[in-house]
Amino acid sequence: MKFVFAIYLFFSVACAWAAEPHPAMQSESSVVEGKVLEVLNVENFTYLRLDTLQGEVWAAVIKGQIKKGDAVTLDNVSVMNNFESKTLKRRFDQILFGNLVVTNRGAAKPSALGSSFNATAPRMPVAAPKLEVISDAPIAKATGANAKTVAEIVTNGSKLKDKTVVVRGRVVKYNPDIMGKNWVHLQDGSGSEADGTNDILVTTTSKTSIGAVVTVTGVVHTDKDFSAGYAYKVLIEEAKLK
Repeated sequence: MKFVFAIYLFFSVACAWAAEPHPAMQSESSVVEGKVLEVLNVENFTYLRLDTLQGEVWAAVIKGQIKKGDAVTLDNVSVMNNFESKTLKRRFDQILFGNLVVTNRGAAKPSALGSSFNATAPRMPVAAPKLEVISDAPIAKATGANAKTVAEIVTNGSKLKDKTVVVRGRVVKYNPDIMGKNWVHLQDGSGSEADGTNDILVTTTSKTSIGAVVTVTGVVHTDKDFSAGYAYKVLIEEAKLK
């Protein structure tokens, strides 16, 4: 019973991570290291204010036992600008989302950020190069009888249910290895952020990366409930990416 509960808890938190909102501009970094100055815990996540040799930054990770003074290392980091946490009722000018891979208790000194992290921080002595951001330029629609835009799939989910579609778009969020699948959020410039028609979830065993432009071939499913409050009216599953 304990094992089953542990699996359920992992899946619930993983789905929560996959369902986090994402801005139009996002970038990846390899590794971020720093000393924890402040800890804010919410239901599924822990927000950290980190001190690094390049200045203070805010980061968010899956909720864990982290204390002020710990030295932490994050990998697979995405940078989000103007991120609003409804739970904290707070807006962050910039925040890092990543996986916590190392925690050293009671570390006394801050560490440098990974070499690929170039975001401008408040205490940096000189301005660093800007992050490479994901373009929000429209993506050309795929060709063929089954070709659709993201908006067409989202708005016509009931008509396309259980049918194979082909859609071309840009990966704006990527969460690998959750319940044996990779979870991809795809946008192509169609639809509206206001009503959620600009973004579709794709599950696949194919690998990709944030910012990649891919052509997806998969089956449209509707009203899929993964429990823990994470349900999707329309998504694409059994997908292949190229």
